[in-house]
Amino acid sequence: MARSMIQRRQQAERERIEAYQATLRRVSAMPRPAPDFERALDEVRRGFAGIAIRDGGLWRPKLKTRDPARLRLAAARHLYARYPVSAALEAIWRDGAGLQADEIALRKWWYVAVARGDSLYKAGANAWLSRKEVHCFLNLSGDLTFDEAFWLAIIRSYTDDFGLAARLVRTKIARTPRADLAFWREVARFFCGQPTSKEEIDDLCDYVGAMYRHDRAYSLKGRTLASLRKQMSEWHRDIAAIERIEAMRRRAGGRAAPVKGAWEGSQLEDWEWQPSVKEAKAHGERFFVRQLKTAEDLVAESRAMHHCVSTYAAKCIAGYASIWVLRRTALGKIERLLTIEVNPQHRAVQVRGFSNRLATPDERKILERWTKARGVMLRD
Repeated sequence: MARSMIQRRQQAERERIEAYQATLRRVSAMPRPAPDFERALDEVRRGFAGIAIRDGGLWRPKLKTRDPARLRLAAARHLYARYPVSAALEAIWRDGAGLQADEIALRKWWYVAVARGDSLYKAGANAWLSRKEVHCFLNLSGDLTFDEAFWLAIIRSYTDDFGLAARLVRTKIARTPRADLAFWREVARFFCGQPTSKEEIDDLCDYVGAMYRHDRAYSLKGRTLASLRKQMSEWHRDIAAIERIEAMRRRAGGRAAPVKGAWEGSQLEDWEWQPSVKEAKAHGERFFVRQLKTAEDLVAESRAMHHCVSTYAAKCIAGYASIWVLRRTALGKIERLLTIEVNPQHRAVQVRGFSNRLATPDERKILERWTKARGVMLRD
């Protein structure tokens, strides 16, 4: 039965309304949950039972936020804060990403101690900071992270120049492990006395950090900014040389090694000899010969002995030569004596000391002991 014009219009209107309602159902957001105040309180109480200054059940926050980080901070302020606390300390309630569990616990404990009005120095800060530095740490303002505030307090004890201190805390010094605090304090003090740009400080921190990891006795005492620059430049050249040697090893088709720029080397074993008490020139004197089988060792030997043994890397990788070193150790110190090139026929074809000097008669006697013990032929 044919519909009238009015009926068709009414049907079209009903379809339009149904389509509109269907669209609304698709795009309308789900109802937002209420802020989870109880969860925030539970997270903030964890590890601090019995030391809150207020009852969590009396917390009546007028917060509309559902952000868990902001809720945690608000809960911490309610439970523990008798006094205002710096943003650097409060930040741990907002975000602990990238931090170890013990570091998170420490920063939260520092916040609680300061917020309650307890002595931060007695609460554990005395393991790293003096009383003066703790006072400075607690009275800093501005947009600083915890590590920046920590280091600014330290650096302010070495300089009255706030601009210099603020520049130093933006460098890599403020991102160093607290376990190595004594060394990095020395680095901060060095740059307070010999300031330079932030970019150069970061570069020099890479260098001194690498030196310290290699030798825990490394120190900046007696060094100058000029000498550090020179040593860093040499270190960069050494790194480039190691990278070239590693590239050379890969091109030669060598097997992957656990150490960059390493090769198999000669099958001869290392050697060690200790003179008798009557022959020794010092208490505990020992001599040893060992093979260098990494680019790092070869470049370090070349640098220390002022000769070109690092250029022999290609021969070592190809198996046409092996490089050996004679060392003397006595009274806790190791002395570099000679660098030795041995060919595949176990013949010592080159023996050189510092700046390519020849072996001394005493060194020659030690070499003869080694050659007899390992079946190496020594040239006249």
